[in-house]
Amino acid sequence: MNVYDFDETIYNGDSTRDFYFYTLKNKKSILKYIPKQGFYFVLFALGIITKTKFKEKFYSFFKSIKNIDDFLEEFWNEHEKNIKEWYIKNQKEDDIIISASPYFLLLPICKRLKINHLLASNVDKFTGKYDGENCWGEEKVKRLDKYTSDYSIDEFYSDSYSDSPLANLAKKAYIVKGNELYDWNEYKK
Repeated sequence: MNVYDFDETIYNGDSTRDFYFYTLKNKKSILKYIPKQGFYFVLFALGIITKTKFKEKFYSFFKSIKNIDDFLEEFWNEHEKNIKEWYIKNQKEDDIIISASPYFLLLPICKRLKINHLLASNVDKFTGKYDGENCWGEEKVKRLDKYTSDYSIDEFYSDSYSDSPLANLAKKAYIVKGNELYDWNEYKK
């Protein structure tokens, strides 16, 4: 099986950031959340709150999105084009996507692409509240272990060395920069 990060790996950009700006453009009611988001960003930057807590506060804008499932479909109608062609060509039935982005945000695009295995941050789409930790770094390995105890990662792909815990479990790992794939260990040198 092959394991992939999502943002900046198989998706050109950051899906959560793109969703936020798409929402700002289409739902002006979320403008009222900007001061709160800025405040919590400063607390995170100063190390006062965790990344998970910051994201939870940032995602509070979800409360203002009526019919969020329909809105997500509209978002992916515009952003599906950001799925990288190299991934489409190499996609396999047993691929696993592991991402820090919210599960509910990635689920519609994974269904469209017929990706059957998605592990991501468990975030309530109505409140922005987390159920557990942000799916990042070592947490990705914990999620994979919980999802299936019997696995062997043939190839792993990510844009970030924060995913080294997963890369270390793979027979072969690649760092992704744009549409270019580089050997994980060679790129670090």
